[in-house]
Amino acid sequence: MTGPTTASLSTWKLRQFCRELQSEWQSPESFNPATTINFSLPEASQVTLTVYDVQGQVVAQLVNGWRNAGSHSAAFDGTNLASGIYVYRLTAGSFNATGKMILVK
Repeated sequence: MTGPTTASLSTWKLRQFCRELQSEWQSPESFNPATTINFSLPEASQVTLTVYDVQGQVVAQLVNGWRNAGSHSAAFDGTNLASGIYVYRLTAGSFNATGKMILVK
């Protein structure tokens, strides 16, 4: 019997990554005026974490660079933004995920 191939191991890690993100990003988070976005990476990769307003305009670039495997967090300060819904998008390698947060002032 042989072990998993590199391709099957990568697929397993991506599925695990998706499950971890789903559990962390179940519902919109309300915050005032700052919050922290947490995420976990199954393996090191290039990561971007960007926050958009509902019109699709970038309001913050929280992460843009290489991150090691493990748990990470990024602070977001909405002090200078209007109350409303904001969307954040995490890209790690070929994986993309989005979440919503609600700024209440």
